[in-house]
Amino acid sequence: MTAGNHSTVMEFILAGLTDKPELQMPLFLFFLGVYVVTVVGNLGMITLIVLSSHLHTPMYYFLSSLSFIDLCYSTVITPKMLVNFVTEKNTISYPECMTQLYFFIFFIVSESHMLAVMAYDRYVAICKPLLYNVTMSNQVCSWLVVEVYMMGFIGATAYTGCMLRVVFCKAKTIHHYFCDLFPLLELSCSSTYANVLVILCLSVFNILAPTLTILGSYFSIIASILRIRSTEGRSKAFSTCSSHIMAITIFYGTTAFMYLQPSNVSSTVQSKVSSVFYTSIVPMLNPLIYSLRNKDVKIALRKIIEKGLFC
Repeated sequence: MTAGNHSTVMEFILAGLTDKPELQMPLFLFFLGVYVVTVVGNLGMITLIVLSSHLHTPMYYFLSSLSFIDLCYSTVITPKMLVNFVTEKNTISYPECMTQLYFFIFFIVSESHMLAVMAYDRYVAICKPLLYNVTMSNQVCSWLVVEVYMMGFIGATAYTGCMLRVVFCKAKTIHHYFCDLFPLLELSCSSTYANVLVILCLSVFNILAPTLTILGSYFSIIASILRIRSTEGRSKAFSTCSSHIMAITIFYGTTAFMYLQPSNVSSTVQSKVSSVFYTSIVPMLNPLIYSLRNKDVKIALRKIIEKGLFC
């Protein structure tokens, strides 16, 4: 952590979303509401899937894992951000910063691969329905989820391991509202070549592999749906994928969002806006999408409510 006469940085100052005092309380209330909806929505989805026996299928098993990931990586970021809205000096210690970075990367990489696994599940269900129970057995589903978390573990360990080698001796202010990769690298006074190389290689893999899986799955799904003669059959097949398509669009759309900003918008503002979608909006929207657009979830929720009222 030290190099020559450079002193070790033991804590950082988070610049936050805005430096305007009049916006602190409105933003606090907004993100508090978003976080409450996120926690209730994702915990509710997990509980509903566990309690409803007819939701004990691979599709909903993966959905419960997605809800768990959404809940966790939102929790890694949002509570600290809420505290920073109501404190005068937004500080975070070096160990806390590295821990936040590690778990954020772990869950964000896991989410990317989980969406790919869910696309593959829909591919098997629509394109190979007779082999679905064999192909997506309990053992296979468990291994797929383990592999998703392994990808998250490898990515988080590699990224954070390289970050631990970085010497911080410049200004301690992180121009962000949480400890993210590039805002931290901007504070480095040592070589960041290895970090950038690792980020580039792993980012290509963690974006390209899930994207190709999703595109390949949905090309096959669309081809199968077009071969269905009846309009009702096409509608039913498409409805099983519509929620997942929306979740994918929102998640990967936030990646493109950063690069579609006008050229006169600063990179710091772009990064913050994009990160708000990743860390707060996407985890809140996913359970809403799957609950509002899924008949099975609606039926299961109604049964649970009716059972509760009857009891």
